[in-house]
Amino acid sequence: MPRAVLTTPVPSSSSSSVRPPGRSVDVAVLGAGVAGLVTAVTALRAGLSVAVYERGPRDFSASAGYKAGGMLAPFCEADGAEADVVDLGLRSMALWPTLHDGVVIRGSLVVAPPRDAAGLARFGRLTEGHEPADAARIGDLEPDLAGRFRSGLFFPGEGHLDPRQTLGALRDQLEAAGVAVRFDWRGDPDAIAAGRIVDARGLGARDRFADLRGVKGEMVVIRSRDVAISRPVRLLHHRHPLYLVPRGEGVYMIGATTVESDVGEAVTVRSAGELLTQAYALHPAFGEAEIIEFNAGLRPAFPGNEPRIVEDGRVIAVNGLYRHGWLIAPALAEDIVARIVGAAPASKKHEVFHADPA
Repeated sequence: MPRAVLTTPVPSSSSSSVRPPGRSVDVAVLGAGVAGLVTAVTALRAGLSVAVYERGPRDFSASAGYKAGGMLAPFCEADGAEADVVDLGLRSMALWPTLHDGVVIRGSLVVAPPRDAAGLARFGRLTEGHEPADAARIGDLEPDLAGRFRSGLFFPGEGHLDPRQTLGALRDQLEAAGVAVRFDWRGDPDAIAAGRIVDARGLGARDRFADLRGVKGEMVVIRSRDVAISRPVRLLHHRHPLYLVPRGEGVYMIGATTVESDVGEAVTVRSAGELLTQAYALHPAFGEAEIIEFNAGLRPAFPGNEPRIVEDGRVIAVNGLYRHGWLIAPALAEDIVARIVGAAPASKKHEVFHADPA
C-alpha cells in the first residue's frame, strides 16, 4: 500500500518563477479545513502570494476538522497508524507552536480499568514516548482521577488544541496579512487565476480520487462543574474506548467512534449511549455533566487510511488525512510548499509514483 503518496514530481523552480504571466497569485488553496488553512499559512510565510476558496460557511461548521478532538498525539497514534503517519505527526508537533499560539503541550494520559490491563500493556508495546504511571502518578497528573485507576501511561511530549478556535485563528491570520479567504464559493477551479492550485477539499475531491471514502466520527461536548481535567485522557476499554479532550472552563469533547459510512451527520442513539456510559466510567461525576452538543462528521480516507499528495499539472492535491488531520497537516503543508518553491520535501520516506491520480 503506498504511503503518503507523491506522484508526478514537478521540476525545480524558484518562488519568483511560480506565477506565470497574467496570474494573480502564486498559490490558490481549495478548501479551508485544517489542511487547506495550514498550507495557506505555510505558503504565505514562504513568501508566496495566496488565496483561499471554500464552499462552506465562514464558521467552518461544514468542515470535518470542526468536529474533531484536536489531539496532537503522534506516539499514541502508533497504536493503529502506519509509521509514516507517526513520523508526520512528530514533525508536526514541532511546527504547530509556530503556527498557532493556542497549542497546549501537557502530555496525554492513557488509563484502563483493571480488567483491561492486558489492553494497556499492548498499547504500551505498540507505542513509544511514554512513561509508566501508577495510581499515585495518575493522581499527581490529574487529581480528580486519583484513586480511580491503578496504572496507566503518560506521554509527556503530546498536546492538544481547540479545533474551532484554531480554524478561526488561522483564517484571521491569513486575512490580517491581506489574503483573500472566500467562503460559500461555488466557482470553477480551472478558472482560478493562480500559478499553482492546492486541492485540499477533503471529501469534496471525489471527482479527483475515485477511491476516497468517508469515515464517520461521532462526538459529544459536555460541561462539568464537578470534574477538572487538564490534558487529553484516553480510557482503554475492550469494547468501547474513549478519549476526552479539555476545551477550558469545564468543557470537554468526548469521542471514540469510527464508523465506515459515507452518509449521516447525526450521532446514533447507540453511539450516544456508548460515549456517555464511558464518560461515566472515567469519572462518575460526569453523570451530572451538561450535554452541550452532539455532532458527527465524515473524515476523508483512502484504503489503508494513509494520506496522499498527488501532483497533476499545476494542481497539487492533498487528501486522505482520515482521523489524523490535526496531527499531520503542518508536515504535509511543509512538504507541499517545498515542492512548489523547488526545495526538497522534508519527508524522506515518501514513495514516488508516476500514475494517473484518478
